[in-house]
Amino acid sequence: MSHHLDSPAARQDPRLDITDLFVFRGEQGTVLVTNHSHSIAGEDIPRGLHPEGRYEFKIDGDGDAVEDVTYRFLFEAQDATANQAYQVRRLNGREAGDVLGAGTLIAEGSTGLSTDLVGGGRAWVGKAGDPFWIDPDVLQAVGHAFQDGTVIDLSAWDSAKASNVFAGHSVYSIVLELPDEELEPVAGPGGRLAVWAVASLATDAGGWRPINRAGLPMLHPLFAQFDEALGDQLNENGPAEDSQLYGKTVMDKVAGVVRANGSAEDPEAYARSVASRILPNVLPYSIGTQASYSFAGWNGRTLTDDVSSVMFSLASNTPVAMGITRHSVTSQPSPGFPYVPSAV
Repeated sequence: MSHHLDSPAARQDPRLDITDLFVFRGEQGTVLVTNHSHSIAGEDIPRGLHPEGRYEFKIDGDGDAVEDVTYRFLFEAQDATANQAYQVRRLNGREAGDVLGAGTLIAEGSTGLSTDLVGGGRAWVGKAGDPFWIDPDVLQAVGHAFQDGTVIDLSAWDSAKASNVFAGHSVYSIVLELPDEELEPVAGPGGRLAVWAVASLATDAGGWRPINRAGLPMLHPLFAQFDEALGDQLNENGPAEDSQLYGKTVMDKVAGVVRANGSAEDPEAYARSVASRILPNVLPYSIGTQASYSFAGWNGRTLTDDVSSVMFSLASNTPVAMGITRHSVTSQPSPGFPYVPSAV
């Protein structure tokens, strides 16, 4: 799982769970996608997007891991046909990080339909297939290793029998495509952006409680798969605080596995290099470029990237393969908007 049901708070209402964040080049500009409300949580619970929640894409361009612009989606309750009306709001500058900021309304739409944004761009929200894949035995072996400081024990695993635990499952996708001229004033040198997503729930006191945050893939399965308290804590703050709050934890867990594997002469030095690369937890992307999350480098993330092998191998300094490929998903992404796989 990339972020699937990754914390106790997210499991309380999977509509607020962010299973994945994707950033890539589309037909008209930069595409931002989050997936929510995974069917693996059960069909007898509410699906869709939470009418008392809000779903945000946050973008930083100056490298301080503080949002310079926020795109916020707000949903109404499902109607008799299970569709939901929604708004998209844009918040700039200081307001981008203000939980009480109203922003500017740039679109109103309904799930299942494409909606144009004021000033260019488009949005789509609806039920889709889950494009993520992972073998459950590899997933658990990695989680135990980083929890216990041991080798990743796959001695009893048969790669020929590997399977995708998420095959046949669906999600609810939020898709936002933004033209280059919308993002270029925000971007740093070379069109560089840092992107993350946040799902929050309204509180009785009139505030907002952050439930889930996603940037780089696979951090929760690596470090919090068997640590429930850490799973919640990773969602409670902004990325600018990540290194201070979680740097030592990440370094200790990485050093433990690397030491057990004997894969680096100085496990602590290797762990520091990993922590400095993955914290703050934001997904980098350069406007107008081909996205790829791979061993060669991280530039956004496409719907088909093998992020599990990349992150597990990096963190352990040991090759870790899934035994399956992107073809293990039930339906493939579309080359055209809204890009996400069809629901099964």
